[in-house]
Amino acid sequence: MTAPTGTLPVDDGAAHTVREIAQQPGLWREVERIVAASRESLDAFLRPLMARGDLRVVLTGAGTSAFAGQLLQPALARRLGRRVEAIATTDLVTDPRGHLAQDVPTLLVSFARSGDSPESVAATGLADQLLSEVHHLVITCNEQGRLARDHAGRPQSRVLLMPGGSNDHGFAMTSSFTCMTLAALLALGGEIYAGVPERLARSVESITEGDAVERTVGALVDRAPERIVFLGSGPLKGLAEESALKVLELTGGTFMAVAESSMGFRHGPKAVLNDRTVVVVYQSNDPYTSRYDQDIVTELRGSLPPGSVVTVSAQPGEGTQGGSDDLWALPGLDGVEDAALAVSAVVYAQLIALRASLARGMTPDNPFPSGEVNRVVQGVILHSLQN
Repeated sequence: MTAPTGTLPVDDGAAHTVREIAQQPGLWREVERIVAASRESLDAFLRPLMARGDLRVVLTGAGTSAFAGQLLQPALARRLGRRVEAIATTDLVTDPRGHLAQDVPTLLVSFARSGDSPESVAATGLADQLLSEVHHLVITCNEQGRLARDHAGRPQSRVLLMPGGSNDHGFAMTSSFTCMTLAALLALGGEIYAGVPERLARSVESITEGDAVERTVGALVDRAPERIVFLGSGPLKGLAEESALKVLELTGGTFMAVAESSMGFRHGPKAVLNDRTVVVVYQSNDPYTSRYDQDIVTELRGSLPPGSVVTVSAQPGEGTQGGSDDLWALPGLDGVEDAALAVSAVVYAQLIALRASLARGMTPDNPFPSGEVNRVVQGVILHSLQN
């Protein structure tokens, strides 16, 4: 696959991030093989739980891992036909009695790149402490992380390990995010996702071929915007949140990034707009939901300078008003459910963040060399909870 940086020089300050963005299609194929090989043990663990009408499913993680849960929640609630909630570990740990107020059988699905973040470990322990019956599905990229080690071999836990290459060495979560999200869809979502990883992989490979990245991402970054807004509806709101975080992280907070739903943006957050703002709208593949995405695109294109509003879409020909460069395509993904669509769509945001970081003379592999923000969070004091 063509390197996603196009003609930009790549030195030691970006090598990990560049590689980890580029490797994703290959890792997604590997994720599909891993889940298929684990299918029998996963089903033995999950089927008895899913047969219970009172089971609560909680998706948890911190930062990017929390956004994986937000993205997945609508799709999994629909597929499983039951109560599914996305609760960040940072919220669960600070208010465990509030988030675990109902003592019902619970499946806690933990997303963790390293598995060593204090909140990730504490969240599972608090669930064990406060709930009479809790089961754990740990989806992690690090076999040696504490979360994986703590839950290995426990009868009420299953650890689903991602490909080794997904444990990103760069500062920002890229391949770890997409691999864990895809693995959860395959593990919990059922046969509807069979063959989808290959479609996602081919789509991204086609995006990064030739001059497509220069024409889309490169042109946007070359405008030198001072603000960027990501909008999405349903599962794609979680994608918008992750996209904004990538830009903030890799530019060291120097590029203001905002995320909202396509409809919610009008209710206050629209105040962020000025003539140096660019907007990326993720268009839903759901015909009903996508109408709201198109509405905000039409509205914003009427008030912002030409070329300031981009639609990321798998629907050929839709979203273009000022020319084809207003539409960033996701080839071959028409009809793919939005939660899966997001796995490919986020690559555009990763590339924006990478290029904006390099354009600012920063080092994407470590945009905070003085250590004020760390790859694995530090400085957290965990307090004991008295029953």
